[in-house]
Amino acid sequence: MRLLSPSQPLLAVTRGLLAHLNYGLGDDRLGGAKLGYLDSLVVLHVVGRVGGQYRVRLAEGHYAWLPLEYARLLPSGGFVPASLTGSWSVQGDSVYDYVRVPLTQRLPYRSQILENPTRLVIDVFGASSNTNWITQRAGLQALGAVYYEQPQADIFRLVLPLRHRQSWGYHIGYEQNTLVVRVAQPPARLQLRGLRVALDAGHGGSNVGAVGASGAREKDLTLAIVQQLQRELERRGATVVLTRAADESLSMAERVALLWQQRPALLVSVHVNSAGSAAARGTSAFYRYAAFRPLAAALYGRMQQTGLPGWGLVGNFNFALNGPTDYPNALVETAFISNPEDAKVLTDPAQQQQMARRMADGIQDFLKSARAKGVRGWLGRQPAEQ
Repeated sequence: MRLLSPSQPLLAVTRGLLAHLNYGLGDDRLGGAKLGYLDSLVVLHVVGRVGGQYRVRLAEGHYAWLPLEYARLLPSGGFVPASLTGSWSVQGDSVYDYVRVPLTQRLPYRSQILENPTRLVIDVFGASSNTNWITQRAGLQALGAVYYEQPQADIFRLVLPLRHRQSWGYHIGYEQNTLVVRVAQPPARLQLRGLRVALDAGHGGSNVGAVGASGAREKDLTLAIVQQLQRELERRGATVVLTRAADESLSMAERVALLWQQRPALLVSVHVNSAGSAAARGTSAFYRYAAFRPLAAALYGRMQQTGLPGWGLVGNFNFALNGPTDYPNALVETAFISNPEDAKVLTDPAQQQQMARRMADGIQDFLKSARAKGVRGWLGRQPAEQ
């Protein structure tokens, strides 16, 4: 590890669509465990380097790692990133609620949704409060009475209570040097009719994915199942967005960019599992954030009704398409292509159609679970509040 002089701070800014910070230097096929994603041009204090990552100081006692590919070093002579916060504004339109916090430069941040009560908590590193008021304007649908804390001198904490039991996602970024938090409001009616659903067929093009003993390829199977699921969802009234509709190569960054542009209400990514042992079999569902667990759980429950055994419901999954916080998302590993019994299911068009129907049922179950009890939920399809 190379340490840098504290008297001459080395600064870098983030670059790239999927710029992120890692907790440590660990690595596997999914990449290092991520602390969170950052907008571009966020200023970071670099204090060391190991291999392909910079060590960055976020605040007193708080450090992270930034992959070199997402960093651009600045000329020497700058100051350690810091800012006072201005007074906020909070308002909503027909789709999102917005929180805007003025800063003097783009500082790094970390976010999470906490439960009981449900609230979005965002730590801005290097920021100190000079917020003397918070103006809450008309149109708010997702947020309650927002406030802030200063847990230590160089960490400013936004606390954004959510009105509804189920979070529908949020996005954090900058407009100039103003931190903007965009919180998704629940769909007007919690039903498939009129809902914008994104589907991702895993792999594609040069990325073949897993291959079974018969030569069946994951990229072909996921596309076939997703096309069945698309037809089923459209039959039930949903509007469907696909990350790919053919056998084409798409990077994770390209898929995320498409999804950010389309702004779906939710995402389901479909994959085929494989293991070194042919004994492993069954279906599974994956999520990264606890707030989106209900979607993965609903899909997992319904997929087991195909007759496939349950392999597991997996959280904190460090997959790129589970990384965005903008919308509830889940990944379904339909079955194991490495298992002879599962392979028969995966390659049978009738079984593919059954899996598609069950996943559509799972999405409906998720929507129902987010509804209010009584007449508001039954007739109005309205979301449950806390």
